[in-house]
Amino acid sequence: RHVCLIILPLELNRVPVVSPSGFRRECKVIVGKMEKGEDKHEEEQDQVVNPWEVTAKDGGKIDYDKLIDKFGCQRLEEPLVDRVQRLTGRPPHVFLRRGVFFAHRDFDEILNAYEKGKKFYLYTGRGPSSEALHLGHLVPFMFTKYLQDAFKVPLVIQLTDDEKCMWKNLSVEECQRLARENAKDIIACGFDITKTFIFSDFDYVGGCALYFWWNNYFGNYINISPGIQVVGIFGFSGEDHIGKVGFPPIQAAPSFPSSFPHLFSGKDDLRCLIPCAIDQDPYFRMTRDVAPRLGYHKPSLIESSFFPALQGETGKMSASDPNSAIYVTDSAKVIKNKINKYAFSGGQDSVEKHRELGANLEVDIPVKYLSFFLEDDAELEHIKTEYGAGRMLTGEVKKRLADVLTEVVDRHRAARAAVTEEMVDAFMAVRPLPNMFD
Repeated sequence: RHVCLIILPLELNRVPVVSPSGFRRECKVIVGKMEKGEDKHEEEQDQVVNPWEVTAKDGGKIDYDKLIDKFGCQRLEEPLVDRVQRLTGRPPHVFLRRGVFFAHRDFDEILNAYEKGKKFYLYTGRGPSSEALHLGHLVPFMFTKYLQDAFKVPLVIQLTDDEKCMWKNLSVEECQRLARENAKDIIACGFDITKTFIFSDFDYVGGCALYFWWNNYFGNYINISPGIQVVGIFGFSGEDHIGKVGFPPIQAAPSFPSSFPHLFSGKDDLRCLIPCAIDQDPYFRMTRDVAPRLGYHKPSLIESSFFPALQGETGKMSASDPNSAIYVTDSAKVIKNKINKYAFSGGQDSVEKHRELGANLEVDIPVKYLSFFLEDDAELEHIKTEYGAGRMLTGEVKKRLADVLTEVVDRHRAARAAVTEEMVDAFMAVRPLPNMFD
């Protein structure tokens, strides 16, 4: 396999591209002004939120209002949530009605088009850097499953094994293995195989098995790849290797339907909705800037806050610290021990003081976890009221959380055990999905 790197002077705005089959095509290279958002690397920041780092100054909490203003996205307000229910006939997902997914870019335009009978497709992904997923990893897939079922639309899921190979210093073979293992967890979330295509970058983007597909995906890659924007958005320096600089357009390309000719041939007008955590926003600010000049709709986004670590709400959960997270491989005993030992409590340091002052719900991790995974709104409100008033103790809340999370993990583990290698092959097969809009 041969790789060619073309370095262009900025004044050039068109470049001929030659595929391995000898097919010659001309692709635009766009250099222009970005949408509002973080467009340069800052030396000093109150908080850093990007695809590789989520930190707040002095170990504080992420300020999502500041993040919305900095990134230039919109807050997901109640009228949009109500509209989802009206259009789909389904109650809003718990992550919607409780504000876990709290921000968006043009989600209203997706709903406008859907109301007029125009379909869209979903795109989300996973960077496979660990064998076992934690509950924070499941959040976007649980929500995407709801969106697929509610709107009855197709879904593409990108496994960025190439990215993890470059950022995590893992071998190609190990990243490919982890991609398949993570695919089993994703399939276990219950996605419809007649509407879902899962692909790994090494196989689908790097494999180049079909030259007609290569021209589509790689053409989009080249069109999205104005290096000066990538460097500006992500703060890459001369010390970063070329693979890192070249990766963002690979994550951007699935936003365009022509990257999947086996699914969306002749449907270049199809819109794309991307459910993701807000740290992925920089990729798609870049994509949205380029899209109209390439003749595509800007991809829409619906973005979540971070699932906090057991030790406190200082950013997103870390897969590198096993005691910061509940994993889908954890036993009931391990889940109970982790919650009792590590889950940061907003309760007081004595029963007497707790009865008097009540718990601080703003910092209490068990309550925050229940807000994600306890379906019953009335029960959650009861726990908050009683615990906040001091009538319920920390141990009672932690016990309820352990029961809830054990049920979630046990259900997921049983579903994953039923996923075979043949099922993974079937979901990842490059194939048409003739019933994807039924």
